Amino acid sequence: MSNRGSILVTDDDAGIRTVVTRALTRAGFDVTPLADGESLMRCVDAGEGDLVISDVVLPDANGIELIPRIRAQRPDLKIIVMSAQTTLMTAVKASEMGAFEYLPKPFDINELIKISKAALENTNNLTPATDLTQLDEHLPIIGRSPAMQDIYRTIARLLGTDLGVMVTGESGTGKELVARALHDFGKRQGKPFVAVNMAAIPRDLIESELFGYEKGAFTGASHKSPGRFAQAEGGTLFLDEIGDMPADAQTRLLRVLQEGEYSSVGGRTAVKTDVRIVAATHRDLRQLIADGNFREDLYFRLNVVPLRIPALRDRIDDIPELARFFLRKAREADLPEKSLSKGASECLKRYPWPGNVRELENLMLRLTVLATEDMISTELVEGELSDTDGKNNNDVSDSGGISGSVERHLSDYFRAHRGRLPAAGLYDRVLREIENPLICQTLKATGGNQIKAAAVLGLNRNTLRKKIKELGIDVVKGRR
Repeated sequence: MSNRGSILVTDDDAGIRTVVTRALTRAGFDVTPLADGESLMRCVDAGEGDLVISDVVLPDANGIELIPRIRAQRPDLKIIVMSAQTTLMTAVKASEMGAFEYLPKPFDINELIKISKAALENTNNLTPATDLTQLDEHLPIIGRSPAMQDIYRTIARLLGTDLGVMVTGESGTGKELVARALHDFGKRQGKPFVAVNMAAIPRDLIESELFGYEKGAFTGASHKSPGRFAQAEGGTLFLDEIGDMPADAQTRLLRVLQEGEYSSVGGRTAVKTDVRIVAATHRDLRQLIADGNFREDLYFRLNVVPLRIPALRDRIDDIPELARFFLRKAREADLPEKSLSKGASECLKRYPWPGNVRELENLMLRLTVLATEDMISTELVEGELSDTDGKNNNDVSDSGGISGSVERHLSDYFRAHRGRLPAAGLYDRVLREIENPLICQTLKATGGNQIKAAAVLGLNRNTLRKKIKELGIDVVKGRR
């Protein structure tokens, strides 16, 4: 008899039962292999076992749906769920039903042994946090790769908490989708989810966007306006591209996280707030900290639980499933119904996807319109990807030069207001945003020589001096 605990193992696959049973027995556990849910419940009812390890798919039951029955009979009995249904929903349901852990198949047997030991030593009684009837079965987070399984398991563990989460990853990987999943299936579901893109808002407007402003707080503030913290009260505030937040706003945000209250721009009264913060960035915050551009204390406040979203090229086996998902979305949007040929799917897997999932989605929409047949051919995909490669290798055309970049920035800025209009005075603020880097780069190119810089810019020397003072630009001479 083992002195490490008794485990009930249920799986309708005799081979898996045998492998798991032998490995756990060699590790010193007392193991009872079972083939179906009825046998498992008889053992549970009889008080047998200190831990249950069950597959989701059983001949006569669903392993996840058995969890409430097991917990009703034996509340302290820990349950580990195994599943080949490697989706976020499986992980979420297992966690919310009260499973101790979720393991996607195939898994490392040594990891199962380690988790089994942890479960037997753990005395916490887990309780479900979410009404599963409200869960959306059509989650936009797609993928069965090992990298995504780690994401699913972490999300599932976080659902019953309000811990700060820092979501990192390249642009287009789906960081906001992760933030929404944390909100929609967590403690704050049903409350507001408010997303703010730091990179899409002029730097001098970020504080008023986040904290709101009082009438007369600045030129154009003709009325009092609530900020995003007020809009997200009780829910989740998603701060995307947090690495672009200016220093003053970083200081104010840190104070909110420390004290649980804030004041609006121009206001004197502190406002209590109850908001969960989920932050995201594609930038290296450690490097920004080293360069003095991001507060280290704020980083540690936000980065309680780090979540790294893999690039699409690092999970190529997920690409066909993602492509099919986007084709279904296109069909639901009344676009023609299309499917991918096998060759087209393989072609997609060979492409490096610099724009990640967002680029794949855009391509699928484009192919839906361009394909004349119901089946999207390899040749069509190759042609479109060849054109895309050319565009990606041309830095200048991305697209429309400075004008195109400004247009995209302003488009993102207005979209970030979600139907609301920006505060008055936008024209001056945008010109100020453009003037600063223009003058800085010109001064850098002229080694700080203001006479030469004024000539290059086509400005009067006194006008340039005035702008340097207004914009707070440090002029360093002799550097070119």
